[in-house]
Amino acid sequence: MGHMGAGAPQPQPLPGVAHVVAVGSGKGGVGKTTLAVNLAISLGKLGYRVGLIDADIYGPNVPLMMGVSRQPNVVGENRIEPILAHGVKFISVGLVSPGDKPLVMRGPMLHQIIRQFLQQVEWGELDFLIIDLPPGTGDVVISLVQTVPLTGAVVVSTGSGVALQDARKALEMFHQVKVEVIGMVENMSQMRLPSGEVIDVFGAGGTERTASQFGLPFLGAVDLDPQIREGGDKGLPVSLAGPDSLMAKGFYDVARKVAEKAKEIAADSEDVLEIS
Repeated sequence: MGHMGAGAPQPQPLPGVAHVVAVGSGKGGVGKTTLAVNLAISLGKLGYRVGLIDADIYGPNVPLMMGVSRQPNVVGENRIEPILAHGVKFISVGLVSPGDKPLVMRGPMLHQIIRQFLQQVEWGELDFLIIDLPPGTGDVVISLVQTVPLTGAVVVSTGSGVALQDARKALEMFHQVKVEVIGMVENMSQMRLPSGEVIDVFGAGGTERTASQFGLPFLGAVDLDPQIREGGDKGLPVSLAGPDSLMAKGFYDVARKVAEKAKEIAADSEDVLEIS
């Protein structure tokens, strides 16, 4: 950290990590972790080197979805080796305090964990480091932006008015901490029955309308499909089926758009650096 000097500590880029992308939502229950995990795996299958931080300190579900519960190894001077699963390097507080005991944490401890996950984990060379945020708005995001420069954030919502009201709060929070929103994703968008009938459960299309109201890219929609949930519960996310799988198509569409937008944002910020 060094001395506090004038104002807050400056975020430091992680050596070897090209893009840091946070996945957030205004509220819980919209499938944010499902999206983060499947996004990470999809990017990996598309040929990128990917890391995933489970920063949802209070409900760390990533180990379950990745099918891993072993503790990470500590190497050398207090460095942590990330767990490799499904082609993705990941770390989660759920690996360190497994089981159903809730972690009761105060702000400073929280900040410490986020910093450790970013700075003390042996990430190596990564194209994308995806960060699964806790639902809502709060301390974790502040710790994050103080520690590392983010390429941008992806905001997940369902199409329902209630979820979108909360998603707008997430957009506002990222705006306040000066993190660019890469775009919005509509999760649990529609349900397709074997008969071919489509059921609109949460109000499909709402997220796309909200994105256009805010002048943000719409990154795509993922259907409401029991197989997506089953995959997550079994530790075998549907994205493992690859880009040609109909089931995983939504996640791959989102992954391609996220990669494209992240590269655009990075190119823009490099232009700015050259000018200044």
